[in-house]
Amino acid sequence: MKAKTIYADQREVLLLLGASTSYVERTNLTSRHMNGRLVRKTLGYSKKLKMLRASSIWEDVLYNLGRALKTLRVESPESDGQRRWMGRSPAMAAGLTEHIWEIEELLTTLPLPSTNT
Repeated sequence: MKAKTIYADQREVLLLLGASTSYVERTNLTSRHMNGRLVRKTLGYSKKLKMLRASSIWEDVLYNLGRALKTLRVESPESDGQRRWMGRSPAMAAGLTEHIWEIEELLTTLPLPSTNT
């Protein structure tokens, strides 16, 4: 099997990621843990592509906006001895939001996925 770069320049991608596929494999594992429809040999599979897309969109939104990742945490400026680290979501690290979103906020703020794609 030969690797194929779909987006960007192949040399740039190899420079950023290296020759290892561990980042891609880790992303796939995280997706399978968060989205039961992607797990192999399960009864929770999607019979319709529309439902698979909806669950994948929900998993992406929840991962990027509603989940603090240990690898993205920063030292708290107000370290009073109690809490030294402040958790951040990927969206916070990218500067897209200033807080970790609650489920209610995600459900009432984000638009529903488009059905014509």
